[in-house]
Amino acid sequence: MPPFTVLHVCMGNICRSPMAERLLALAVAQRLSRRGVDPARADELLHSHSAGTGGWHAGEEMNPPAARQVTTRGGSTEGFAARKLRSDLIDAADLVLTATADQQEYVVALRPDAAARTFVLGEFGRLLAAVDTAALPPAEATGEAVYARGVALVEAAHAARQGASPLPTDDLDDPWGRGDQCFSRVADEIEETVHPLATALLP
Repeated sequence: MPPFTVLHVCMGNICRSPMAERLLALAVAQRLSRRGVDPARADELLHSHSAGTGGWHAGEEMNPPAARQVTTRGGSTEGFAARKLRSDLIDAADLVLTATADQQEYVVALRPDAAARTFVLGEFGRLLAAVDTAALPPAEATGEAVYARGVALVEAAHAARQGASPLPTDDLDDPWGRGDQCFSRVADEIEETVHPLATALLP
């Protein structure tokens, strides 16, 4: 079953979801470094990838200001190519994080059985704070342990949601066509969720 698989979704898959994809991978690599584990092993523990609800940018690189946010924070943009969301990507994901509530609805309309593991990114960040991480499976830097902990974490976040809808403030602004300052703010907001997620997976 491992690695624990997180699918990030936005509209065109060149700004928000690629930043979230690479910043989560970076956060996990940093957690491993702190534990004295080779950060190159991050791929064995977590698969962070992304797609867009629209396919008009398919095959393109990350939008340059988005790529700048990733690289200046220590991440890599290597090998990235935008793609359109497909049902099989949702089926294979243990957690789906969307940039907005509209995209969450799109994912759930495509795959209703994914509703319990699909969240708006900001919503998931909020719910994480309500999860008792001490009740999760033991934390170890192995694929099996991170997978078990991740799946339990998603179940706990869904339980904490109690059927409530995301808040308008959970949405990430679309920075496309705007300046570096806007991209920086959006990247900061992404980190507000992906850093606690990485910490919960690898405390």
